[in-house]
Amino acid sequence: MIVEPRIRGFICTTAHPAGCAANVAEQTCYVRSQNPISGRINNVLVIGSSGGYGLASRITAAFGCGAATLGVSFEKPPAENKTATAGWYNNIAFEEAATAEGLYAKTFDGDAYSDEMKTRVVEEIREHMGQIDMLVYSLASPVRQHPRTGKLHRSSIKPLGDTVHIKSLNVNRGLVHDVDLEPATDEETANTVAVMGGEDWEFWIDALVEADVLARGFRTLAYTYIGTELTWPIYWEGTLGKAKEDLDRAARAIRDRLAPLSGDARVATLKAIVSQASSAIPVVPLYASLLYRVMKDAGVHEEIVEHVYRLFATQLAEGASMNLDEAGRIRIDDWELADDIQNEVRRRWPLVTTENLNELGDLKGFQADFLKIFGFGFKGVDYQADQNPTLGRPV
Repeated sequence: MIVEPRIRGFICTTAHPAGCAANVAEQTCYVRSQNPISGRINNVLVIGSSGGYGLASRITAAFGCGAATLGVSFEKPPAENKTATAGWYNNIAFEEAATAEGLYAKTFDGDAYSDEMKTRVVEEIREHMGQIDMLVYSLASPVRQHPRTGKLHRSSIKPLGDTVHIKSLNVNRGLVHDVDLEPATDEETANTVAVMGGEDWEFWIDALVEADVLARGFRTLAYTYIGTELTWPIYWEGTLGKAKEDLDRAARAIRDRLAPLSGDARVATLKAIVSQASSAIPVVPLYASLLYRVMKDAGVHEEIVEHVYRLFATQLAEGASMNLDEAGRIRIDDWELADDIQNEVRRRWPLVTTENLNELGDLKGFQADFLKIFGFGFKGVDYQADQNPTLGRPV
């Protein structure tokens, strides 16, 4: 079948098998071209490993550190006449590349929130890795079924308190417009914290500690985003912000939990990226479009894997001194938040319109990055060639 992008709302309902493989190969090639990273990163578990920052972390751990990696993700497999989700193809491409390099790599597909998945992972670590020295928590899901109560929680990306009137961007139409965002209820806020907060991260650490599969000096990271006052009304000061506060709480609790192992737990604050999640958040696509143009013009824009490699190489490597803020978070969003970058983004914010968006922002770059998530737009891929959506694997 010929696979073309089919956009519906904030998602693409198709993924290109060869394009997804090209995406993994491109990131792998970048990491291989950089200096090796030393420092107790040998056996790594990545929760949410099939795309975005999770995939880039797994690639960096494997090909930058020579680590054995175990991944957990929740992807939809293909059918004879329908493609899988992009992460399904990403996982296969990563495993093939790592195996060719002589590295252990295995991926479990299923609900990372469930106790059953935690049990499966513990058993796999015991059998094939012994112990792990790092866990990267990069789960991005809008829904969580609580493993203890059975309750289904759905997150809501909304402001708190009052209705917010703010500028936004319709990515598909390239339309800059104003939106009114209604505030969340207490129940919506609590559900968002349940899905995106730190409880599941704690549950993972509890399961791994109790199973005695954590090496001495074990470290764990959970990724977050803070941004600036332009996005705070819907992000840091909204329901998402409450979830991020809970992530900070969890990091402190986990640090105490890991003290007997001389371990550490940190929230790592990363830069704004184009993802399925960010594309659905009002305000963020417009901010990211302006930011990317400014950072590219200044020569400091980073692709996802470049950003994650810098995190590992400058914050996690042997002898590195972590750039921590007052809350104890690792700050690797420093290039985005540099005064010259933010001053220029702020200058452009009130000026940007539909008519001058291509001049002041980088809508085309945002749209291209969005399509690349699903394997479209990579050089060297023949998008008119027939694709087998199952890659010859039973589904």
